Amino acid sequence: MSKFSKLLAICTTFIIATFAFSVPISQAVSQAPGNIYEGIDVSQWQGGINFEQVKNAGIDIVYIKASEGTNFVDPYFERNYENAKANGLQIGFYHFVTAQNTQQAELQARFFASVISGKEVDCRLAMDFEQLEGLSASQVNEISEVFLSTLTSLTGKESVIYSDLSNAESVFSRELASRYPLWLAYYGNYTELARFNTSWSEWIGLQYSDTGRVAGINGYVDRDKFTSEILLSDSSSIPQTPIPEESNNTVNEVTYVVQRGDTLSSIAQRYNTTVSELVSLNNIQNPNLIFAGERLVIRRTSGINASDRIMYTVQKGDTLSSIAQRYNTTVSELVSVNNIQNPNLIFPGERLEIVTETQKQEDVFDTNHTIYTIKPGDTLSQIAREYDTTVSQIVRLNNIQNPNLIFAGERIRI
Repeated sequence: MSKFSKLLAICTTFIIATFAFSVPISQAVSQAPGNIYEGIDVSQWQGGINFEQVKNAGIDIVYIKASEGTNFVDPYFERNYENAKANGLQIGFYHFVTAQNTQQAELQARFFASVISGKEVDCRLAMDFEQLEGLSASQVNEISEVFLSTLTSLTGKESVIYSDLSNAESVFSRELASRYPLWLAYYGNYTELARFNTSWSEWIGLQYSDTGRVAGINGYVDRDKFTSEILLSDSSSIPQTPIPEESNNTVNEVTYVVQRGDTLSSIAQRYNTTVSELVSLNNIQNPNLIFAGERLVIRRTSGINASDRIMYTVQKGDTLSSIAQRYNTTVSELVSVNNIQNPNLIFPGERLEIVTETQKQEDVFDTNHTIYTIKPGDTLSQIAREYDTTVSQIVRLNNIQNPNLIFAGERIRI
């Protein structure tokens, strides 16, 4: 071989070796070994749940949203935990992370641990970190590492990372994946996952639908499959962790960056708020016109006093009157609670907060007033004459925004 040929061979070998080491090793993701358990994950989105029916429908595991950010407790957390446990379901908890730096990550881990203190848990604690706008991949991994290591230190329990396929492929690191397994959100044919390359070689949880139907739950619920790796070897109570002092001083607001394809209805659904509230907070002139990149302030109701409220998703053909009749409330109350500017204008997909009978009990059993159900053709003037009162008094008692606009089936105090 000539000197030139030898030199060419050496250079070629060097180039090939350099290229091989510069390209990440392909790692297809597949199902982890072990038994498969049918599961769901729930939050205040689902409202009241009949867990006896859920159990009878073949569900084995339920992941329950416990908290979000630094001071938001899901208003259905306690009742979901107690009722799921009473019906023999295996339970996991998750926290929705909103941290933008490692200091906030540590605080949110401590807050999550304080919320679930004293509870018995069967499954790994889950980090749901998907609000990544404005963060680099390295920042996401630093925040995740601090959150998860702090959580493990406080609770003594193993964790799992919830992620969609895109972030599992391009954001979460191989180092993080080596220590915390994957609960993957993927709504396609999960047998095809082996052709995708992620930081994980396998999943132990798979959220395969966000439009599932299960007996005992009104409306859609996330459906999951879990392998036995999701289960903890130690399901003892979580150690007591005090509520971080900082959590009591944090305003319960987030700033959301509008993504391509977002609507106010979809954003309201995601954050358990209403279109009307978003419009009011952000001074939006046209609810049908928002732009990718636009920043919206979102305020959530604290979980402390919200346990007797439910969130209803407006369906095509709904009116405030029909919703009020269905939930034994009034149009005026729906308008007041949801800050609705035009009672004749609601949107399919919009989320409305509805006060349940538990909260209205004081009004229903108010011995000082009569509860009257409005009939077709009624006016406040006519009702006021019949009950020897005034329109002004009825308006004040029932917080009616427009005295000329009342609805058949609506219940008012007189």
